[in-house]
Amino acid sequence: MAPRILLARHGQTEWSLLGRHTGRTDIPLLDEGRRGAKLLGERLARGPWAGLDGVEVRTSPLVRARETCDLAGFGERAEDWDALMEWDYGAYEGMTPAEIQRVQPGWFIWRDGVPDGETMAELSARADRVVEWARSADRDVLVFAHGHILRSIGARWLGEDVSFAARIRLDPTSLSVLGWAYGDPAIERWNDTGHLEQ
Repeated sequence: MAPRILLARHGQTEWSLLGRHTGRTDIPLLDEGRRGAKLLGERLARGPWAGLDGVEVRTSPLVRARETCDLAGFGERAEDWDALMEWDYGAYEGMTPAEIQRVQPGWFIWRDGVPDGETMAELSARADRVVEWARSADRDVLVFAHGHILRSIGARWLGEDVSFAARIRLDPTSLSVLGWAYGDPAIERWNDTGHLEQ
């Protein structure tokens, strides 16, 4: 069976709640984010996932992703990997889209990128590293990371330009699955937050 990649976005933080661009700033989870991470873990412990035995797990080392991974019950199995860190937003770190619009009217991150940060080409190259790793063996993988890098991985899995990520949004503590259909890369599940609706 061809390998799939399961994507878990970290739980809610103060900055994600406010819409602030949170790249490399190490913001912890809110209580709501911790609760969501536990619910995600409970979901993955049940069928059809059944604990994901044999699945290789990696996480962004940033605290919001690592804590989500730990609370979901995968901490001891997970390896930290810098390739899963969030986009480095440079001068726009910590700013909301409205604040950025006042500085650069008409700004759109998936077209214009960010000043003094990581370029879209660099972001795309990191996403490609994750996709290559995920496809490298006959086993599924699970990653805990951040909204924009996970969206970029989704775009590159499909063979699309990284800017396609603008069309596939992700909510905090969501679960997504990238797999295959008729031999081609496909989205099996996207932005699934059903576990939060308990």
